[in-house]
Amino acid sequence: MTDAQEGKKSRCKAAFLQQVGTKAARKLKAQRGTARTVWSGLGMMGLIGWSVTIPTLLGAALGLWLDKHYPGPHSWTLTLLITGLVIGCLSAWRWVAKEDQEIRKEQEDNDE
Repeated sequence: MTDAQEGKKSRCKAAFLQQVGTKAARKLKAQRGTARTVWSGLGMMGLIGWSVTIPTLLGAALGLWLDKHYPGPHSWTLTLLITGLVIGCLSAWRWVAKEDQEIRKEQEDNDE
């Protein structure tokens, strides 16, 4: 091949890659826009609720088992219930903060 043919081939390849990249970015942007609906918001609320509920119930169940098998001067049930609640709230807070950061980043990208 001559230099002219190679140059033309590389320009065509670059133009094709640019076109594919533009279409992919447009498709991803459209998919992100449709994901934020009322139902997805309700689903997120459910997810947050379960992320608090599950550690709380696990802590309470483990506390009941410990109180039954190893009774002591303090209540394992109450201690582990509160510990589970704190762990669940912290994990939910971290998840909401991450989602908020992603939403803000999307808004900044759309503003540009």
